[in-house]
Amino acid sequence: MPKSFTARFLVALVVGVAVAVVVAPFVALAVAGAGYSFPFPRIFDRVVMVTLAIVIVISARSMRLFPLLRAGFADPIANLPRAGRGMVVALAVMMLLFAAGFAMGGFGHAGHALRMLPKYVLSAIVIGIIEEAFFRALVMGGMEADFGRTGALVISAAVYSVAHLVRAPAHFYVTALDLTAGVRTLGLSFTQLASPLSALPTLFGLFLLGLALGEAFAVTGTVWFSAGLHAGFVIGAKLWPKLVVAHSALPGWLAGWGHQPLISGAAAWLAAIGVLILLRPLAGLRRDRGTA
Repeated sequence: MPKSFTARFLVALVVGVAVAVVVAPFVALAVAGAGYSFPFPRIFDRVVMVTLAIVIVISARSMRLFPLLRAGFADPIANLPRAGRGMVVALAVMMLLFAAGFAMGGFGHAGHALRMLPKYVLSAIVIGIIEEAFFRALVMGGMEADFGRTGALVISAAVYSVAHLVRAPAHFYVTALDLTAGVRTLGLSFTQLASPLSALPTLFGLFLLGLALGEAFAVTGTVWFSAGLHAGFVIGAKLWPKLVVAHSALPGWLAGWGHQPLISGAAAWLAAIGVLILLRPLAGLRRDRGTA
């Protein structure tokens, strides 16, 4: 068994994906048999998440899973206000981007967005907690022993950006057992990366966001502030296509130049850089880490 965390993580990732390729067609068959209809790539993504989680839990001791999570989620009661602060900061940043969109005539359907807001907030909080546990507490925290603080920050941000583009864009359904569906979907998952120039704006935006979230984790010592930031940005990203619908009328620097709106534009890049530069005061920290 590899000794470094990074090597163990890569092994867990390969094993988890390989198991998902085999298991996903049977899961899809069970889902269809139960009367539900979901695109197979969506089922495949969920199965990958579950199988990877199972493999990591099985390897928990060698990967220091529980110590890393305990450190990342330390003092939940005391740090809850910091999570709320992170969400407020992210929403304030998103409001500036929305204001720019509105000023350029990108008004959308506020009524529908407000009706969906409770659902968006709940899902954003869940996403923020799960992704910060994985990308920051586990991946960045574990890689720090291999690459140091800066190396772990940069590599985990790169993993974060690529992971958000590795998914199949095709929407096909599997209603009978098809043992090749998992392999085909895995191949399709890299479609967006097959054209590096078109994927680059989105990758760059996600990388900058990953740096900001990772640095938030590093300077506070826990995931609470970064989870709040993450949740706030997810809420804004979900509201963007509802509130700012005149996408074709907006300049690329605001609407985005890549596969994903907003994050692939220069305005979002500057916002992420601004958060990164001002992280300590935004998190309520003085010079010494953790001093509020």
